[in-house]
Amino acid sequence: MTRAPIIALLAATALLYLWDLGANGWGNEFYAAAVQAGTQDWTALFFGSLDPGNTVTVDKPPAALWLMALSGRVFGFSPWSMLVPQALAGVASVWLLYAAVRRWSGQTAGLLAGAALAATPVAALMFRFNNPDALLTLLLVAAGYCTVRATEKGSGRWLALAGVAVGFGFLTKMLQAMVVLPALALVYLIAAPIGLGRRVLHVAGAGAAVAVAAGWYIAVADLWPADSRPYIGGSTDDSVLDLALGYNGLGRVFGGGGNPSGSGPGTAFGGETGWGRMLGLAFGSEVAWLLPAALIGLVAGLWFTRWAPRTDRTRAALLLWGGWTLVTAAVFSFMQGITHPYYAVALAPGIAGVAGVAGWELWRGRDHTGARITLAGIVVVTAGWSFVLLLRDPDWQPWLRWAVGAVGLAAGTAIAVGAHRTWRVGALAIVACLGATTAYTVATAVTPHGGSIPMSGPARASDAMPMRPDADPELVAALRATDTRWAAATTGAGQAGALQLASGRPVIGIGGFSGADPAPTLAEFQRHVADGAIRYYVGEGGGRSFAGPGGGAIADWVAATFTPATIGDHTVYDLARPRSG
Repeated sequence: MTRAPIIALLAATALLYLWDLGANGWGNEFYAAAVQAGTQDWTALFFGSLDPGNTVTVDKPPAALWLMALSGRVFGFSPWSMLVPQALAGVASVWLLYAAVRRWSGQTAGLLAGAALAATPVAALMFRFNNPDALLTLLLVAAGYCTVRATEKGSGRWLALAGVAVGFGFLTKMLQAMVVLPALALVYLIAAPIGLGRRVLHVAGAGAAVAVAAGWYIAVADLWPADSRPYIGGSTDDSVLDLALGYNGLGRVFGGGGNPSGSGPGTAFGGETGWGRMLGLAFGSEVAWLLPAALIGLVAGLWFTRWAPRTDRTRAALLLWGGWTLVTAAVFSFMQGITHPYYAVALAPGIAGVAGVAGWELWRGRDHTGARITLAGIVVVTAGWSFVLLLRDPDWQPWLRWAVGAVGLAAGTAIAVGAHRTWRVGALAIVACLGATTAYTVATAVTPHGGSIPMSGPARASDAMPMRPDADPELVAALRATDTRWAAATTGAGQAGALQLASGRPVIGIGGFSGADPAPTLAEFQRHVADGAIRYYVGEGGGRSFAGPGGGAIADWVAATFTPATIGDHTVYDLARPRSG
């Protein structure tokens, strides 16, 4: 075995994910503001506060913010220092997936799986962006790798490490991390070469590891005196446990708990629920380029290994990555709460793993008529599906869909009729299967993305939430001139984040992400004003409303108590100067 191919794959992945990384700017300003706060205050870093004055946290646990903020503390806070950990998480994910697949299916299968992950558009999107999904994906792939190591010899220690990785995934994006647990447990219970009792005991131990790795932070945060930490954004009772079980837990699956019930409008919110969701307009171009191939390969692989021993590694690999794919796709397909297409990056390793394992095993068995016909069908179906996905962006590189279709038809025909022993036919099949998704991934990487709901590809910006206009320079200058604990307060985290990033000064986003969190309350805000801790209250600017549903009582009190002025295109109240009389 030579290391040159994996070194080349990782170098190409690093180039793809790191090239011109600063083009995305602050990406999602909501998370960027929290990263900035973490570079200025340790309490803000630990809890994931939106501002260094610690008013309210982001509506997610803070593990991803920890990495980005620590990078900012080491290298100085900038878009580059914030996004580099995300890109490196992508390179590490490709490497770990390669390593996991290689152990059971060989180097070629590992390279195919790693390349398929690297060439998934949503992977290039998220590993160049500052949402929590990059770290979540890395931790889940690490859990898959540890499960492979555990299953080889029936190691409870390796399986516990898989549980620890999932637990820290919970600290990154809560219950979404738990979606892969059925696949991890299933493959160990079926394929580990030890007795059933020990297998069950080890799985129980891994479950305990998940609980400890995830639960320590819940315990610390919820036992911490509430008056000396920020409000837990997105919760109804200022607790991380409520956030995990409500808004970021069952509410995402069934709706409610701060989530709208039923599928959201348009592609940015996932489109209609149902089995076709992963292939639809919202998710298809993000992650589904190899999904039909993975499903066909999974069924074929399980059929061809149906008489294999219980511990057969090929079947175990298919159960691991196939179970990952099926459970994750099913959850995303039927989620009733908030569902964004970029969530699908957590599905990408499963699809890539199945495609790598099944593709290589079918190629190795190509002298068998059934394997050869199945492989030919996968190549033709994948090329045809790529044609359909490319047709959804008809003005982008229209020649590509015809080229991929022709190559796929030629490679599939060559395999089916028996011209399958030469490596050139295999290379042609790889081009047919990975050519379109790779091109779309490169287009994603070279296209700047921003806002709260980024989407892959060169023609997806119209479907996403628009990027916020640059902060007004006159207002930014006024904020920079302040020396109070908070330079300003404004309703909702959107405008607050933009002003804080531009000025470098703390800005309270009243009500957190949605504007609905009771942080600060009117009484707390009045006390801060009386203590001289906030200089300005910033209203809406230039006809643009950034306010969420909360903060109305504070806005009314400010308007009744202080005289409005105009700075730039914003209505601003100087909280050090109350109305006379």
